[in-house]
This record gives sequence, structure tokens and C-alpha cells, in this order.
Amino acid sequence: MSRIQATFNTLRQTGRKALIPYFTAGHPNRELAVPLMHALARNGADVIELGVPFSDPMADGPVIQRSSESALALGVGLVDVLQWVAEFRRDDAQTPVVLMGYMNPIERMGVESFAVQAARAGVDGVLVVDQPPEEAGEFVSIVRAQQIDPIFLLAPTSTPKRIAQVGQLASGYVYYVSLKGVTGAGNLNVDEVLDALPAIREATGLPVGVGFGIRDGQTARAIAARADAVVIGTRLIQEIDAAGPQHAVEKAGAFIKGIRDAMDEGLPAAREMQS
Repeated sequence: MSRIQATFNTLRQTGRKALIPYFTAGHPNRELAVPLMHALARNGADVIELGVPFSDPMADGPVIQRSSESALALGVGLVDVLQWVAEFRRDDAQTPVVLMGYMNPIERMGVESFAVQAARAGVDGVLVVDQPPEEAGEFVSIVRAQQIDPIFLLAPTSTPKRIAQVGQLASGYVYYVSLKGVTGAGNLNVDEVLDALPAIREATGLPVGVGFGIRDGQTARAIAARADAVVIGTRLIQEIDAAGPQHAVEKAGAFIKGIRDAMDEGLPAAREMQS
């Protein structure tokens, strides 16, 4: 059983939902990548999505684009990201880590080499934004051979055929893009999101995480009422940027703790954990 599956199974038993924060590896500087990962895990992150910097992030809004540009300016690449995951694993053997990015850096490394090195570092899943299910068969086979979960995006525009294709290929969880736009957009309609989830679950049998546009504890709690996971990235990076490098780790941890507390509010299991 993968770390991701084990995490969702444990959460399900306690009635809690997964909190999945995202930040771009290497932003605001290289030295903070691993401390940020540990701070997120300590403060309630169930899975960490670690962004691999890329020059043309088609799905990302301006905040995440700037964070990617910042990391690239520091020379951060896929090799660095894998080294940071391996360093994180020395002290945390439980929190799943998912790499989120684009196909170009993986192809440059070589897909098979990437899969082997990622598994060795302790990566649990990989979400490649520009790898559609129609073209992903070989990639999925390669990463699954290394016990890495291939995770796919679905959106409000996804057809039943596309959802079924993802159901055949994906493992770990499915990432539902909650709106027709890029990360950080402000036009989230919670009711529309929640209405879309049952069909996805029926077709895939996997937990469904919801991201893009979730900015505060109230919205996270509303999504968590029916989704299996809440993914939050843009607002986290804004908190990191506002804090500056000196206070980024502390501020990121406090922000995620606030989201975690909002998601757990009123749950008996959460009260027992806090007592």
C-alpha cells in the first residue's frame, strides 16, 4: 500500500479530510525548501505537493508563475527537488510527497531515470499538468513500476470519456480543478464544485482533492464537507512572500495550521487529537 493510500485510509477512519498544501520548491530561496516541508507537515499537512519550477507553467496564475521564475533564477531544477525530497525523508518517513509540474524537465532527465531517482528519493506521486491521459499510458507504466502514483487533473469541462480515462490510469487521488481558470483565480463556486464530485468518484474509485481558488479556512471547510482533500497553493505562497525569507517557515506553518483547524472544527476525532 502506498503512503498516499495509507494516509487517505487513516483519515477516512477518523472522519477527517486531507489537507494538501502546494509550494514551489526553491522559492523564496534554496535553503528553505526542506524547512518549509517540515513546517507544513508539523502543522497539519497530510500530503505535500512540491512544485517543480518550470518556465512556462500553463496552469498557474501570476503568483505561482512568479515563484517559479524566482526559483529558476536561483538555478533550481528537478535534480535539486529530488535531493530536497530525499533530505526531507531522513526525518519524515510518513508524509506523502507529490511532485507537481510539467513534462519537459522529466523528459530532459529521461522518464525512466526520473522514475528511478524519484522513487529512491522518496517521492510518492507525480502530477504532470501537460500529460493528458490519452498520451500517458507509457509514462504511467514507468512510474507505477517504481510504486509512484500517477495523479491526474480533472476540470469542470472534463467529459465523461476523459473522466473514465483518468479512472483507468490514475492512482493515489484525483485532483479536481475547481474552476475554469488558472491557479489563484477568485471565481470559485463551491456548490458547483461539490455537485461535480460524485460522478468523479463513481468513475475513478479514488479520493478526490479540490484545488484552484481555495484561499481561506471557511472555503476549505466548505469544500472538505464533501471532498476528500483540499489543495491550497497560491494563498500559501502569498503568505510566504509577505513574510519574507526570515519568517517564511513560521508564517507558512501558522497559515496551514489555521486551515487545518478550520477543516477539523467540530469533528470528534479532531477534538480527541487536540486533548
